Amino acid sequence: MIDLQAKNHMTLVEISRPRFDVDIYIAYATSDNFTGKPVYARPGCYLNPDAAACLETAVELAAVLGLRFRIFDAFRPSEAQWVLWGHTPDPEFLADPRRGSPHSRGAAVDLTMINENGEALDMGTGFDAFTPLSHHGNTQISAEAQRNRHLLMGIMTTAGWDFYRNEWWHYQLFESQRYDVLNDAVLPAPMMPPSTRNGETD
Repeated sequence: MIDLQAKNHMTLVEISRPRFDVDIYIAYATSDNFTGKPVYARPGCYLNPDAAACLETAVELAAVLGLRFRIFDAFRPSEAQWVLWGHTPDPEFLADPRRGSPHSRGAAVDLTMINENGEALDMGTGFDAFTPLSHHGNTQISAEAQRNRHLLMGIMTTAGWDFYRNEWWHYQLFESQRYDVLNDAVLPAPMMPPSTRNGETD
């Protein structure tokens, strides 16, 4: 029997080389996201141990095909979820922070695939495109982009991830609610600007 209480309080794993051969581009530490400005003060990349293990498997599966992952976001402190929700409270694309995002549980990752030259595969839209074109199964994007999305889904689901139907880039653990929502204080160094650390959190 799984001890859920023990699992809830696992230390987050930093996603970095050499264990994880991934390209890290944390979009919320830049202005290249839907808010138009940085949300994080530093580009941290963490997952809970169960999610980290699934990512490790996915990295191995992609490598066989000469592909790597580019990670846009992983653990998202609950303070950041409130910032995003305050900017765009759209439940089609964002989890209401009052119930908690899988990202804030260290149980979700936003990513795409890149080839051996470091070029991102065509997925039909960019990351964080809040439009029906981002939905899995959308046939209004090119056939190549559809194939790439199916390839990404095949690798990720084979590695143990669940997908979110509205966002081709988002994958999360099954039953992610079994993990606690975590805030910036659990990290070895803060990701959030000082002004947000005492704000409303889950």
